[in-house]
Order: sequence, then C-alpha cells, then structure tokens
Amino acid sequence: MTMNRYFLVRHGETDWNVVGRLQGRRDVPLNALGRIQAGRVGRVLHQLAGPPQDLFYVSSPLSRATETMRILRTSLDLPAAEFATDPRFAEISFGQWEGQTWPELRRRDHAGVLRRDRDPWNFAPPGGESYRTLCERVKAACAELTGDAVIVTHGGVIRALLHVKAGMPEDEAAILPVRQGAVYVLSRGGFEVAD
Repeated sequence: MTMNRYFLVRHGETDWNVVGRLQGRRDVPLNALGRIQAGRVGRVLHQLAGPPQDLFYVSSPLSRATETMRILRTSLDLPAAEFATDPRFAEISFGQWEGQTWPELRRRDHAGVLRRDRDPWNFAPPGGESYRTLCERVKAACAELTGDAVIVTHGGVIRALLHVKAGMPEDEAAILPVRQGAVYVLSRGGFEVAD
C-alpha cells in the first residue's frame, strides 16, 4: 500500500505575522511579501511534485490561505479558483487570545501562558482549542484525501500533521517554527522541507 504524498504549504506572510499577533481564526490578508512567497512556493511545487494537474488542491477557508492557493495555482498555469476548501484545515483556534502578542498575553493572562508553557500540546486557551483536538480534525480531513494533495494551511495545522503523519513527538511539534515560502513534503511516514 502506498501512502499519499502531502505537500503542505503554510500561507504567505501577513502583517500580523510580522508583529507576532496570534491570528488563529481571524481572517487576516496576505501582505506584499506573502504574495511573493506564494508565487515562489508554486515554482518549488512544480519541481517536487510532477505534473501539477495530477494533484488534488485543498485549502483552509481563511483568506490568507485561499489567496496563497490562488497565486500558487496561477504560477503552475492552473485555473486560479479551481480548488477545494475544508474548514478542518483552518488554523488552531486561540479563542480569546487571538489578536494579541505573546508579550501582551504574558501581562494579561500570565497564569494561562504559564500553563501553556508547561504543556503546549494539551493546553487550550479560553474559548480555543488544543493541538490534541486539532490533530483529530486534521486526521479526519486527511482520511478523505484519496491521492497526492497540495494542502495550503497554517503553522499549527502543519505541526499537527507532522505529529500525526510523520511521528514527530508532541513536545517537538508544539514548538517547531514553520516557515512561510517552504513546502513540507509528507510521504512514507517521514517529511522533508523544500524551498
């Protein structure tokens, strides 16, 4: 049995990424560099994946991901809008913490941040979700993919998929920096990063 290959792409940069604001489910658009990164990722994918028309394309419904997907597909000479969206690939929810930076949170919810620091995989912010919960929804979404797929998503989702599909330990996955403008290729229980 062959395992599907997943080409995981984190959306391009946003202004909130630049200042370190937790985006979560907030719908923050790409900035100029983010659009450039999306085009570059399309060229990297072309080298990695073989014929681009043979892949399934699915995106988080958040605009920073769908815009990345449209630009990426344009750079592959594919129709920009012909891809699926799946809310299960949306970013981890930070609940009431969304829109804040870590320094702001350390002042406003010091005890909550300390709890998260002690167990980042299982901690859920007020009104948000944990990585453990996130893993369940992305696992269910991947179970419905029947072939090789390009998934444009978010840093938290890529961390969860590296744990679920490549066996990365929870404590490593929870703190892994996920790069924008790179492709994380998951196949046969392992992964590599290309940019």
